[in-house]
Amino acid sequence: MLDPSLIAELTAVVGPDNIAAGKQDLICYGYDATQMEFLPDAVVHPANPEEVSAVLKLANRAGFPVFPRGAGSGFTGGALPKGGGVVLVTTRMNRILRIDTENLIAEVEPGVVTEQFQIAVEKLGFFYPPDPASLKFSTLGGNVAENAGGPRCVKYGVTRDFVMGLEIVLPTGEIIRTGGETYKAVVGYDMTRLLCGSEGTLGVITKIIFKILPLPDAKKTMLTIFDSIDGAAKAVSTIIGNKIIPTTLEFMDHATLQCVEKRFSLGVPPEGRAVLLIEVDGDRDLIEKQAAQIHELIKPLGLVQFRAAQDANESEELWRIRRLVSPSLRDINPTKYNEDIVVPRSKVPDIIRTIEKIQAKYDIPIVNFGHAGDGNIHVNIMIDKAIPGMEEKAHSAIKDVFQAALDLNGTMSGEHGVGLSKAPYIELELSPVQIAAMKAIKAALDPNNILNPGKMFPWREK
Repeated sequence: MLDPSLIAELTAVVGPDNIAAGKQDLICYGYDATQMEFLPDAVVHPANPEEVSAVLKLANRAGFPVFPRGAGSGFTGGALPKGGGVVLVTTRMNRILRIDTENLIAEVEPGVVTEQFQIAVEKLGFFYPPDPASLKFSTLGGNVAENAGGPRCVKYGVTRDFVMGLEIVLPTGEIIRTGGETYKAVVGYDMTRLLCGSEGTLGVITKIIFKILPLPDAKKTMLTIFDSIDGAAKAVSTIIGNKIIPTTLEFMDHATLQCVEKRFSLGVPPEGRAVLLIEVDGDRDLIEKQAAQIHELIKPLGLVQFRAAQDANESEELWRIRRLVSPSLRDINPTKYNEDIVVPRSKVPDIIRTIEKIQAKYDIPIVNFGHAGDGNIHVNIMIDKAIPGMEEKAHSAIKDVFQAALDLNGTMSGEHGVGLSKAPYIELELSPVQIAAMKAIKAALDPNNILNPGKMFPWREK
């Protein structure tokens, strides 16, 4: 509980309309897309870097923790105020400051919604590719903090591949800039890439300089259904092996197909065991040739159905099957644990078969879909917490899934981050020496452990 004098000081920094301390207001900032909830002591909405700096300097002096937050759409509890403290919300800083079409860069504040930025850039004939599933409401600051990905990263890369520079407020309150507006810069350490994916533990992002690209002339969407998971995985390596890099290669397994078909009756063939949703973009004539080539390449791989969109409306219809996955999953069980492991793309069939064994071992429903082009599989463990012992089974299954990914030279998180939910498992992937080096960086920048404490590394109760 914060002393009333500290609430008064915070109010003086952000203004009386931009602070909340009543329980009914605090509840909204105590949860995210996970199942966890922690009530903060106060919530502040700063308008600029100077106000962020003042909040952090006060936190260091008074000893209370600060938890940066964007839209609160994270899947690992990365913005949750475990232990209490102040949630610092960046959504008031929501301006697109400039779009420089000569130098192909844009400067934005962290509270800009991802889709709004994409639309603004595309109106000028340019393109910002990163497209996390939460793009309609997630903010760009959160995307950078989590190094968000999305379906298009197989061709274009993840958020950090487009971040050229940052303005950040360090945990101790100093304001610095990293990187810049040039495509080459090798002076000093690459602080920009260090901060991308740091989950709000090393600084509060207050401005971002992004690289943008020319908007592709056209795109072509294809829905392909295979009679086995092996056929779908072989299709991915065959397409890329023939020097075609699709914009997206989205994957859905048999359990996912069953969920969607049961609820929406989309006409999926009964022999269908896996789906690839493939999209190519670029020159209009080239993508038509690529679509025809893809069809020929994957025919021998157990292809059951091939549908190519002829226009934007048909493309949206094909994407509909992917967008219907999440609402379909709740028909299995009410609670979802959404994990996002990554394996080398040639190992996708191996990890799916291992997950099927884990499902049988714990007698618990598991549904898989994701980004096959980069081996990023979203493993959805569906449970009903009202059934005794089911939650414990879920956590055991999650650990086994993580270990299975690591055994295939993969990772336990591709785009969701670590936060609170994956922190207990981090020692499965990182050695004690690696963890010690990361903690040393954290201690150097945040000596009082003020900023987003308890994230990434296992929480230690005081």
